Amino acid sequence: MRRQDTREISWLARRGRLHASVSRYRCPPCRHECRPLLDLLGVEPGRISGALARLLALLATVAPYPLAARLAWLLLGVTISPMGVWRVTQRLGEAVAHHSEALSRYHADSRSTGAPTQAAPSAVVLGVDGCSLGMQVRSTRRRRKDGETLPPLPPIEEGRFREVKTGVLLLPSERVETSPGRRAVVRRFLVTCLGDADAIFAGLYAQLRELGWVGAHTVVVIVGDGAEWIWNRATMFVRRCEILDFWRALEHAWESAQLRYGEGSAQADRWVHEIAEDLRAGKVQDVIARLKRVRPKTPELRESPQALIRYYSENAGRMRHDEYLRLGYGIGSGAVESAHKQIVHARFRQAGMRWSEAGARRLLALRLLLLNENWALLDRLRMVSLA
Repeated sequence: MRRQDTREISWLARRGRLHASVSRYRCPPCRHECRPLLDLLGVEPGRISGALARLLALLATVAPYPLAARLAWLLLGVTISPMGVWRVTQRLGEAVAHHSEALSRYHADSRSTGAPTQAAPSAVVLGVDGCSLGMQVRSTRRRRKDGETLPPLPPIEEGRFREVKTGVLLLPSERVETSPGRRAVVRRFLVTCLGDADAIFAGLYAQLRELGWVGAHTVVVIVGDGAEWIWNRATMFVRRCEILDFWRALEHAWESAQLRYGEGSAQADRWVHEIAEDLRAGKVQDVIARLKRVRPKTPELRESPQALIRYYSENAGRMRHDEYLRLGYGIGSGAVESAHKQIVHARFRQAGMRWSEAGARRLLALRLLLLNENWALLDRLRMVSLA
């Protein structure tokens, strides 16, 4: 390469706008150009530097963009608009999303190599569930022209939502009892995506291989709420144990009890309590037999126990809760429900929030880095230029 010229370059850093003389090199045959100093510093001409960008993205990951801009002034002494914070967050979020998707594609290839599995655990628990996220009415951003006033947005139509699917990975051996009857996990790893069931399981499998948690003798314990998309994709794990969420099974019993005995009745409480005790003891067949002996008087009351019988019969092989408790697997999806609150509810479901698909996807990727204690990954990723 030959030195082409030297120009004065500036960029915005945490300490203010910095200037440097940067040489530009060019290869005459291929006409490729580069500025090694900027590559070494990890900055771009006229834009916010990597270090400051990461701090701004961190603020936007935990707070709405206007509040993040205010916090940037209070904590960092940097004056920036909410739109400036948004641009930085979108570029870094796209880089993280690209990295996560590439990692999933890599581990989906049979020729890929994961972390060593010599110390792979005997069992790993995988919890999966979904929650809704409000989406924007328009697919593109509106832009003002010549200071015109934008008309109000049309009302949000019912059903204008997307499902955010979340998965949690943890080890049964790392559950600790914090108080009588209450357990917590020492560590966990989260995976999330916007709406694609195949993508969430591809991400979970990639994370398992990155951790070295899936060996030849590892049993993957899948805890779900009974949704078919979970059980259909659980077959990707040869050695697996499928568990129906105990509390979701009781929800169905409560619905039937309230219809039969009336909402809030003591008789409904006793009936559901008896079912709960039997299910916890692994006596699902006894529960089914007792439900078959029920003789409701009306067609509506007759359909309720029949639906409950079908639900328990279809999932009977996933309801050996006494055995699961003995093995330390757990019988509830509390870990993934907690993950929903931390990933989605705390940042994405505040008052009036509606998201574009790209914006939600990028911010989900950043929030996942933060909650997985992997924020340092941004030091190794180059910011993506968005059109």
